[in-house]
Amino acid sequence: MTSTIITANTIPTNYFAHAKPIIVLMGVCGSGKSTVAQHLVDHYGMKYAEADDFHPQANIDKMAAGHPLTDEDRWPWLDTIAAWIDERVAAGEPAVVTCSALKKIYRDKLRRQGVVFVYMQGTFDEVMERLSHRQGHFMKPSMLQSQFDILEEPDDDEIHVNVHIGQADPEHEAMAVADALGL
Repeated sequence: MTSTIITANTIPTNYFAHAKPIIVLMGVCGSGKSTVAQHLVDHYGMKYAEADDFHPQANIDKMAAGHPLTDEDRWPWLDTIAAWIDERVAAGEPAVVTCSALKKIYRDKLRRQGVVFVYMQGTFDEVMERLSHRQGHFMKPSMLQSQFDILEEPDDDEIHVNVHIGQADPEHEAMAVADALGL
């Protein structure tokens, strides 16, 4: 089953020899980042951060009103996430953080030794199906297209693992990620 879940893996051999893994679960809203992260945290005891918690209130209000964020809105948010990653690296702690990281320039801001981007990859229809069942989140399903519009999937020059959503339940997706990272 792992071969149908993991569709790309560019992690170099011995990548984690001198650094603990810092997993950035990335993808559009509703792709399952938080659910897979929770499975990883529960099973491996990693430190965890939900990137939504790093947004300033102005960003939350903007998204709740149905307006997509701009790059200018995102830079301070990404700086805060990068600082959290730096703290984990300095402490030598494995960790997982959810973050949409939709553009390569956003991922460049978070890139450090030991960071691997786990891209929760799915089609618009697959993600919209998941979003239609979600309750109480400030990101509205009507904004999903705006995320797909700016999405730049990770390239081979980025250290990443792609997880095709919907091929298994979130627990098995997390197990496939752990296997790909050698946890």
